[in-house]
Amino acid sequence: MQFIVLADKGSREEFGKKKFSSGTQIIFENDNFQAQNYRSADAIFLLKDEWENLDVNIFGTKPVFINSTIKTLSEQNLPENFIRINGWPSFLNREIWEVATAGKYIFKDFFESSGCKFIHVADTPGLVAARVICMIINEAYFALGDGVSSKDEIDMAMKLGTNYPYGPFEWCRKIGIKNVYSLLEKLSKTDSRYNIAPALKDEFKNT
Repeated sequence: MQFIVLADKGSREEFGKKKFSSGTQIIFENDNFQAQNYRSADAIFLLKDEWENLDVNIFGTKPVFINSTIKTLSEQNLPENFIRINGWPSFLNREIWEVATAGKYIFKDFFESSGCKFIHVADTPGLVAARVICMIINEAYFALGDGVSSKDEIDMAMKLGTNYPYGPFEWCRKIGIKNVYSLLEKLSKTDSRYNIAPALKDEFKNT
């Protein structure tokens, strides 16, 4: 199989560690989008924000994976061959990808032949993992603001006590505070559980 991937340096490195079927060829692209470049590809991965400026019809019916953790397919009015994944740092190299598609079984054969393990999730902001992790990060900022402990100590407690790969503040740095803040801001408009911690708001404003 052949994949064409538009990604920045960090995403390239992480995507390159992902295990696909033997013989899969990955071609990393710059920003030079020409329809003829994709005719031989089995799938397209658009992991940079610049994909939003493209004509979404140039890829025909090939599966097109987009880094769209916050925006849903329905609100972007995308063709049925577009598939949402979480392309945030530390999520691309996960063993199982969360995917949101227009239909539950769209491209099921592609996933099986590519060796990519996936779980179908609802087309909602944050998918599942990002929504949960951003909530954990937000709660850590509430604790920080209440003077419970320091960032380093909270990180250590969460890693030792819950076996998380990263502490909440470490996760926030990896994901990027802008991504965390933007998702929480969107979710909080319809669910008060995601109201942003004052300490997180202050840190975001000062970045």
